[in-house]
Amino acid sequence: MSFELALIGVSVHLLIWEKLPEWGTWFNAMLTRLPQPLQTLYEQWRCPYCAGFWIALALHGMTGFWTIPALAELPAQWGPLAPYIGWFLDALATAVLITIGILIVNALRLPAMKSHMMKEEFMKSFAQESKDEGAVSAR
Repeated sequence: MSFELALIGVSVHLLIWEKLPEWGTWFNAMLTRLPQPLQTLYEQWRCPYCAGFWIALALHGMTGFWTIPALAELPAQWGPLAPYIGWFLDALATAVLITIGILIVNALRLPAMKSHMMKEEFMKSFAQESKDEGAVSAR
């Protein structure tokens, strides 16, 4: 099993649905100019599994990577549809890994934010103590 597609898929999902909307007004303005069906599709594809499937299909087509390499060599009895069935099944498996990756990132996000905020408060209190000690010694 290979994790390249899933890792890239998690990155693409985070970029498109979590980071680009926060990085200024240009992306949100572009979204409002899209036709209504595409705007609806963007809003409904926040689900990492749904979006992950299509991201995996697109990335597989662009890179040729397989999450499960055995699906590239389906038996001949599948006929001419074998490559497409392989792509479909691989995209389903990759979508599961993308979903797990997004869940892990979201689970780590809150403790990381709390830790960052606690560190900032500690550094501010340390700086305040230094100022207070400087004021006391100046007297």
